[in-house]
Amino acid sequence: MSQEFLPFTRPDVGEEEIAEVVACLRSGWIATGPRVQLLEEKFRAYLGAPHALTLSSATAGLHLALKAVGVGPGDEVITTPMTFVATLNTIVHTGATPVLVDIDPKTFNMDMAQLEKAVTPRTKAIMPVHFAGLPVDCDALYAFARAKGLRVIEDAAHAIGAQYKGKRVGSFGDIQVFSFHPCKNMTTAEGGCLVTRDADVAKKVTQLRLHGLDRDAWNRYSKEGSQTLDVVEAGYKCNMSDLQASLGIHQIDKLDAMNEARQTHVARYNSLLSCEQGLTLPAAPDYTCLNAWHIYTPLLNLDEVNLTRDAFVAKMKDYNIGVGVHYTPVHLYSYYRTNYGWGEGSFPIAEDVGARIMSLPLWASMTPDAQDRVVEAITSILKENSR
Repeated sequence: MSQEFLPFTRPDVGEEEIAEVVACLRSGWIATGPRVQLLEEKFRAYLGAPHALTLSSATAGLHLALKAVGVGPGDEVITTPMTFVATLNTIVHTGATPVLVDIDPKTFNMDMAQLEKAVTPRTKAIMPVHFAGLPVDCDALYAFARAKGLRVIEDAAHAIGAQYKGKRVGSFGDIQVFSFHPCKNMTTAEGGCLVTRDADVAKKVTQLRLHGLDRDAWNRYSKEGSQTLDVVEAGYKCNMSDLQASLGIHQIDKLDAMNEARQTHVARYNSLLSCEQGLTLPAAPDYTCLNAWHIYTPLLNLDEVNLTRDAFVAKMKDYNIGVGVHYTPVHLYSYYRTNYGWGEGSFPIAEDVGARIMSLPLWASMTPDAQDRVVEAITSILKENSR
């Protein structure tokens, strides 16, 4: 216990980011400004996408994307129970109804085979989640969406830098929303980015993210700006600040290298833990992709050990090691039980995974010694509690 606490993740922030934040503070311009513009330019170049709009969070991005494609009261949006609650909350905030399909037991992504039975005349959009950084089967997803005339809003909060069949997530498709929370593969402290190839969606989100103003008027108080504006609808306050973008403009330059480091750490985990009967390690999908490995999520094999997942997490804390839980299936939370009639048995695969999943410590600059601490603790706990 003399070793310091090892968290399940930590942001990789370098001297370049720190110097840029200081320079931003000294510039006198810390709200939305030139650094935000530069970050958006870098995202457009990185993804080869015509529109990349930074926001205060990925949650805001999902909400504005839904609004931009016309989702509202009476509509339905299909998504997954294996996600953070923000995914469903944004649907609820539009006045629409979330409709869930269970997950694939191998990838933990939305089971594309179950989409057909979830569609009704009220279905307006599909919101898949690229779980843990593993892209969904985009060919199957978009073939289905085109056949049904549905919009697709990809919750890509985990998936910056991920690839599907050699193409980066965000370089194709309808709409993608990325997260830059401190636990993600790159960070702006808080923040997100919406990417699309639809000029109408981009225009709508640009208006909605800043009060419904008729133009992207971040510089209206500058010498070049104009305060003669119009408000075309009751918008929101979801813009990113230059202070946040100060981190992002350097983080994106390091992203591929940081993701490669995650790949190395995951391969080492897989090697070191491959013989542990008490764990089921993450599996590769049947299609070609590059997992961004936002989180590394083995399952605890409850038939092999004499403890629950939560008890396992508590024992890891006894070793001064933090372990995440991603996620409790959303349909089991009180609000969604009460308002949508879901409960145990509604989505059995997600429930089984949700009872056994854990997120082991993982970040780009993680050292082999830190990984060894994690593996040694796991080995000891599983040995002491094997059936």
